[in-house]
Amino acid sequence: MKILYVSHLHPPKDAPLANMGGMQRVSMQLVRELQIRPDIEIMTVIQQAPWNGIKWRTALFLIRMKFKLPQIVKEFNPDVILFSSMVTGGLALLAGKNIDTPMVTINHGRDVKMPNGFYQNLVPKVFNALHGVISVSEATRAECIKRGMHPDKGIALPNGFHEMDFETGIAKDKSREIIEEKFDVNLSGKGLLLTVGRQVKRKGHDWFIREVLPKINSEIYYLIVGDGPEHERLNGVVSNSPNTHKIILAGRQPDELLKHAYAAADIFIMPNIPVSGDMEGFGIVLLEANLASTFAIASDLEGIKDVIKDGVNGFKIPVHDSKTFARKINEVLASNPGEFGKQSSKYVKEFFSWNSVADRYISYLKEIIENYKSAASR
Repeated sequence: MKILYVSHLHPPKDAPLANMGGMQRVSMQLVRELQIRPDIEIMTVIQQAPWNGIKWRTALFLIRMKFKLPQIVKEFNPDVILFSSMVTGGLALLAGKNIDTPMVTINHGRDVKMPNGFYQNLVPKVFNALHGVISVSEATRAECIKRGMHPDKGIALPNGFHEMDFETGIAKDKSREIIEEKFDVNLSGKGLLLTVGRQVKRKGHDWFIREVLPKINSEIYYLIVGDGPEHERLNGVVSNSPNTHKIILAGRQPDELLKHAYAAADIFIMPNIPVSGDMEGFGIVLLEANLASTFAIASDLEGIKDVIKDGVNGFKIPVHDSKTFARKINEVLASNPGEFGKQSSKYVKEFFSWNSVADRYISYLKEIIENYKSAASR
């Protein structure tokens, strides 16, 4: 099978991995997995650009590809075109009339719900121009259906991970020492809670600090890794919190330190809240934490629902239920976080490795190709 893969969201070659978001990681890992498959021939058309100025860079990329894509398709003659997101998938609408090849997009959540009237007006038209849609969660697929996608056109397939990207077997004691030295804290006798991700409102950092931390009876530190538009405001929230001495607002960190943070943590925290026009499509950081043998406690919301199997690799807490959130944290810390973590790692390796997930991608793409050929022969 020949696949033409088109993406607008890979980072520059010289950019540190710490600058990547979840969508970028997923895109790069999927490409890598498809490239090593002996039954797949893949050609990539990828914009490599920093986040700074990404909107206008992407607009220019789409304009160029509107004219270039038909020629690329003619020369490569792919069996299917796979777009990395709804944004790139817009090329099905822009250039699709000049292309006689089935087109499929992956979508992640935010790229479906983006709160822009002009964009939302285009979304149903893009769905109509596509031949297949892969949503990273059932919640994302539901949002697609709300916006005019026929249910038979889309499927929910999870994100995956490459184990080689997340070193396993890191000694917890050694990682805790590294975290202690880096942030000048003493973790002896204390639990370490960890949150990793882009600091936007839907991630619920503010809510967790205000509503959950005061209810946690265990001795803990709460390490928050990431950056984003909420970062400066969170600085103020942390400074004004009575628990400020328990909170480490670390900002963006390199991948090497992030691996140690995952390994050192006792519980990974994802306290998301619902936000209009935004959503958590999947939550790849949950898999990264589980892979490092760290159990998760997260809001039972949107794409998170598809990642956590309750009681196996984490607990799902009703949205805004601060009492239950704190109680579950206390219970896990009081029992044996290490045992919870081992079963988490085993579970995600079995169900979410790219080796397994890519098989399902390939099977779906083959189905789309066959349907397209059948329709053309009528």
